[in-house]
Amino acid sequence: MAVNSEDCQVIMSAQQESKGSIQVIERMMSLLDALSENSEPATLKVLAQRTGLHPSTAHRILGVMCHTRLVRRHGNGAYTLGMRLLELGSIVKSRIEIGAIARPFMQALHKEIGEVINLAIRDRDEVVYVERTSGGQSLVRVVYLVGSRAPLHLTSLGKLFLAADTPEEVHAYAERTGLPGKTFYSLTHLEALENDLDKVRSTGIAYDVEEAEIGLRCIATPIFDSEGEIAAGLSISAPTDRQRYDWELELKRTADAISYAIGYRPRTPA
Repeated sequence: MAVNSEDCQVIMSAQQESKGSIQVIERMMSLLDALSENSEPATLKVLAQRTGLHPSTAHRILGVMCHTRLVRRHGNGAYTLGMRLLELGSIVKSRIEIGAIARPFMQALHKEIGEVINLAIRDRDEVVYVERTSGGQSLVRVVYLVGSRAPLHLTSLGKLFLAADTPEEVHAYAERTGLPGKTFYSLTHLEALENDLDKVRSTGIAYDVEEAEIGLRCIATPIFDSEGEIAAGLSISAPTDRQRYDWELELKRTADAISYAIGYRPRTPA
């Protein structure tokens, strides 16, 4: 089928438009990369130099990015990354199936020690159990099923999140909840809880010594996300007479592997 000159012009115009759009996206990404490398606001001149863009081109693209809140322009004319990126990042973060990522690591740990392995995340004043492995020689009665919730101060997993809070935030939690107990060993007084959280902060390990269920002890350690924040907690649950303190190393090694799998990289001094 013959193609007339008018059709050729339309096709060429469409191809050029597509190429131009891709080029704009590439330039936009180069500006975002340049901004991400700066801890302080960057001037137009600096951004143009780092990206190799003409200042007028960089200025035009930055204007559009400011309008969409991908970039923020300060009063002195310098630029930083915008809040829209944080919003989008939070959505991506919330959608990461951390349970699916952690499951094979948890199964390997369970196979090694033969006890229940738990994974939980924080939801305000509670932990939510999102993954659990059991079976084999483990005969622990199920206390918290997948999907169930527990107060932060009653579980080793919850203490990890409280230990990451400021003292003021811990006080506010105590006031909101009243620190209810479930057993004789539950930490129902703020001073006792604060002392326990100090140990968690210094060791990176949290314990639940029959505080949620008589006859059951748990040990937990944090899993970190790409920002270095606690994304989840990993714990081992076992009857009191079977718990071994040398599980700390195996638990920490597994949590570190999961952290790495979801993007965490330890920060090293410059």
